[in-house]
Amino acid sequence: MPEKETIERAREDAREGKSPSTQAGEFVREEMDHIREGKHGARSTKQAIAIGLSKARRAGVSLPPPKGGASEVRRKAEQDSEAAGSRRAPSKKRSRATTNALKREGTKAASKASLSRQARTSARDRGAASRSSAAKKAARTRARNSR
Repeated sequence: MPEKETIERAREDAREGKSPSTQAGEFVREEMDHIREGKHGARSTKQAIAIGLSKARRAGVSLPPPKGGASEVRRKAEQDSEAAGSRRAPSKKRSRATTNALKREGTKAASKASLSRQARTSARDRGAASRSSAAKKAARTRARNSR
């Protein structure tokens, strides 16, 4: 269950008209914080991000399933989106089992180096044009915010 503070920050992003991925970023940030403070670990940075995105979808962020991905990953994303707004409490046994499994994993997945490596590799997969347009958009945002 995400913290109230995280849900509120995501809602604020939605009110400001920010993209679903920005809203979901709040949940990913929360997940990284949990790993850093030793609440639990993760096998990899990718897993930590996936947990955050899953929480975001379940909290009602309208994130589409990944375009290119394994069918089971897409199916899980759709399942999470459908679960948004459902009042059913999660299974205690399953929830505890998940937490215990994550507690056995390390905390390196949330380190600055791991996050940086993950960002670089995913950017490399996106291609030059995509990276260039993202950089231009970032420059525009910086210019707009520095006024």
